[in-house]
Amino acid sequence: MLIGVPREIKNHEYRVGLTPASVRELAASGHAVVVEHDAGAGIGAGDADYERAGATVASDAAEVYGRADMIVKVKEPQAVERARLRPGQVLFTYLHLAPDPQQCADLVASGAVCIAYETVTAPTGGLPLLAPMSEVAGRMSVQAAAHSLERAHGGCGMLLGGVPGVAPAQVVILGAGVVGRHAAQMAVGTGAQVVVIDRSVDALRRMDQQLGARVATVYSNADNVEREVLSADVVIGGVLIPGAAAPKLVTRDLLARMKPGSVVVDVAIDQGGCFETSRPTTHADPTYIVDRVVHYCVANMPGGVPRTSTYALNHATLPFVLALADKGWRQALREDPHLRRGLNVAEGKVTHEEVAHALGLAYSDPDVLLAD
Repeated sequence: MLIGVPREIKNHEYRVGLTPASVRELAASGHAVVVEHDAGAGIGAGDADYERAGATVASDAAEVYGRADMIVKVKEPQAVERARLRPGQVLFTYLHLAPDPQQCADLVASGAVCIAYETVTAPTGGLPLLAPMSEVAGRMSVQAAAHSLERAHGGCGMLLGGVPGVAPAQVVILGAGVVGRHAAQMAVGTGAQVVVIDRSVDALRRMDQQLGARVATVYSNADNVEREVLSADVVIGGVLIPGAAAPKLVTRDLLARMKPGSVVVDVAIDQGGCFETSRPTTHADPTYIVDRVVHYCVANMPGGVPRTSTYALNHATLPFVLALADKGWRQALREDPHLRRGLNVAEGKVTHEEVAHALGLAYSDPDVLLAD
């Protein structure tokens, strides 16, 4: 199979779909790889590094999309990229379609086979291709919150960990999943007071076992969310429903009653966000203020640390890229029900039930599609 790796074009997105080491593994398995010129510059991998690994370098994205049987990238394709997709071509990347009807419509119209990292599952549960970026984003959310709390950035002028004689910030984390665990670990390390809220008692129990008395765990209901959010200096939203839009846990009314100069960091913004006032921002312009509350809603947070993020992501995605290349997408998906869960759009049909429901579209069972 000929695998194409275009340069990412989303604002301040420096990650790349495949590292030179991953290219070398694919080449050793008999596959060809074409990489767009300077695609790896953001992680310190030059064109020569890719050529040594066995790839050829294309002068532009049009050549990559025009030649490749499968496109491997990081972020959802932008409009100009979606226009380059063709029927039967495989796209393997993050998609986050539930809050993005235009992207979904374009992918349906393309006839391409679109497999989303964020809905591939694991035999033991969880989302193995989302987890590495959730780990990064969870840790970055605390950095972003600390920065946003500074007076110069609109915050109340508070240090997360305080100093002797001055109380630390109160950090409330919505969700005890991968994002929440890593955010809590980082927040505890700063000396902040940390509360984690979730509806899963098992998830809260795991959090308690990991961090003990340094974190207060609270069951999620309307009363508890309201009480903790109103007392918070920072609220980090890390709630995710695979393939579906994130639930709006903090309403506009509740946000308006938060402390002036407090900060919300919406890690769930790729799936629509879990604050009613959230809208996607970029690394170039990461924050805005609503009702005197600073909002940090960067939709590609891990893109700010592309070296760490790219290598972490490739460790998770490479086995699936190899399976798709070795077997072809139909056979690979027939044999692996967890990879099959990643199929969001194929041959003009929406093949992920939660995506179809979120967008009000007809759902096509991927098992039927693969059986034809």
